[in-house]
Amino acid sequence: MNRRTKIIASIGPASDDEATLKDMIEAGMDVARINLSHGTLEDGLERYRRIRTVAETSGKNVAIMADLPGPKVRLGLFEEKRHLGTGEEVYLTPGTGPSVKDTLTVDYPSLLQDIHLGDKLIVGDGSVIFRITGSKGDRLVANVEYGGSVMGKPGLHIPSERLKIATPTNEDLRLLDAFVTAGIDMVALSFVRSAHDVRRVGTEPAPRGPLIVAKIETKAAVENLDGIILASGAVMVARGDLGAECSLHELPHLQKDIIARCIALGRPAITATQMLESMISAPAPTRAEASDVANAVFDGTSAVMLSAETAVGQDPANVIATMAQIAQRADEEFDYEGWAHQIKRDRLIEPQSVDSAVTDVMTMATWRAAMEMGVKTIICISRSGFTVRAIARFRPKAQILGFSPEERTVKQLAMSWGATPIKIDRIESNDESVANVLAIAKDQGHVRSGDVVAVLGGSSATIGATDTLRMVRCP
Repeated sequence: MNRRTKIIASIGPASDDEATLKDMIEAGMDVARINLSHGTLEDGLERYRRIRTVAETSGKNVAIMADLPGPKVRLGLFEEKRHLGTGEEVYLTPGTGPSVKDTLTVDYPSLLQDIHLGDKLIVGDGSVIFRITGSKGDRLVANVEYGGSVMGKPGLHIPSERLKIATPTNEDLRLLDAFVTAGIDMVALSFVRSAHDVRRVGTEPAPRGPLIVAKIETKAAVENLDGIILASGAVMVARGDLGAECSLHELPHLQKDIIARCIALGRPAITATQMLESMISAPAPTRAEASDVANAVFDGTSAVMLSAETAVGQDPANVIATMAQIAQRADEEFDYEGWAHQIKRDRLIEPQSVDSAVTDVMTMATWRAAMEMGVKTIICISRSGFTVRAIARFRPKAQILGFSPEERTVKQLAMSWGATPIKIDRIESNDESVANVLAIAKDQGHVRSGDVVAVLGGSSATIGATDTLRMVRCP
């Protein structure tokens, strides 16, 4: 069985050169992530162009996702490494200057008004934790509840109910415009709190525009989850900030619930943050990390994401190869039938349109027919990729081939569970389209003469209408 769960890898200083990118693609990278929280716009665009060039030269379908910074708050520059000891008292003051001695600047102008007594503020992914104990003039008094070392300009997590910065920010929209013009495949939106935040992005719907990935990292996002999923093209479980917002003992359960709800509603789900973090410097992961990746697969995630492991780690290609092996082995043990029955129970919601209602019924029928007949291949013919994502939520044992004439759809399907995207010139009449895709699938070695194949598509050119299922024997 080929690997079904996709891999997203962050590109950074350790993985910027063409040779390393090529090795990462060969190792199994399906989507390259550009983190726009670091570097300039031109740096990001140059990185984008380099990834495109290497992927095309490699002959592999690799999508690119731009991850917008969102409303980031940072501490002022520490000009040298500083250790903040547990129990130490420090002052936090709004400003953009450097942090000195016991006074730390925070680039959040309304810090004094928005932060309250007793609030917990977290540095980075939890290296230091402050508890606000009082105020003195233009400074907040903070006790270091958990000490650690800081350097540079570390991020400061402010509880989402306190943060008064809208998503997306003006800077997000500036970056977004540039990457949409460049032809980006996917855009990740940080600090989403409601479906309204997603709609404010304002790009054309995929595939005319990029697939919008909503990052679930706030309590508000969890509370408004279904609306956010329906307004988005995909969802990311951003466990770093979400773990700062919620109790750690709740995080595994939230992860499972978010993934299950997202897949039930026909959207890809990404699991992110610290998946193989020890491999930033080590040649192999810890046993706990290997189990974490496998459990994310068992949870039904569409894609697992690497961050610092490939952006600044010692051997990005080795990290991807290791994750690919863990994910593939977990794919082999996945409870396909049990998952499909769960989705069958949970999938029905108020239809957004007649087209989506028809697709819902037809994809369920395709899964059942393929299972009962032992079909090994499901072929989807789709302009938008909607049909592929709809059948993928049932996690069929059969391989899924997604044929589309839209270049961006083919790229976006690189993140969809189990999908092998294939570009075709056009969608013809139903009989001609079926004959064409069968011939291509046979030529590429995906099917053989005599195989019974399920072909799922639309009887018209209407995007989103999947109303035709044919069981065809490959000539």
